[in-house]
Amino acid sequence: MTETLLYYIIGVNVLTFLVYGIDKWKAKKGKWRISEATLLLLAIIGGSIGAWLGMKAWHHKTMHKKFKYGIPLIILAQIALIYLICNY
Repeated sequence: MTETLLYYIIGVNVLTFLVYGIDKWKAKKGKWRISEATLLLLAIIGGSIGAWLGMKAWHHKTMHKKFKYGIPLIILAQIALIYLICNY
């Protein structure tokens, strides 16, 4: 169970990081974009670290308040959830 969870977390974070990069590339090229709801959903389902790293690496969505403050809050909430699960 723990090993499966670890693989899931790694996979969703890599995917999220890449999706943020793809969206930044699409923004530069003036192409159809990935919705903000999708980007936030990827963070919520476990890709918050990938989202934060994507924001930093690609300089993407860094001025949007829902990302600038929302992603760190999601990270903190996920850390708290993991702590509660591990100590219950």
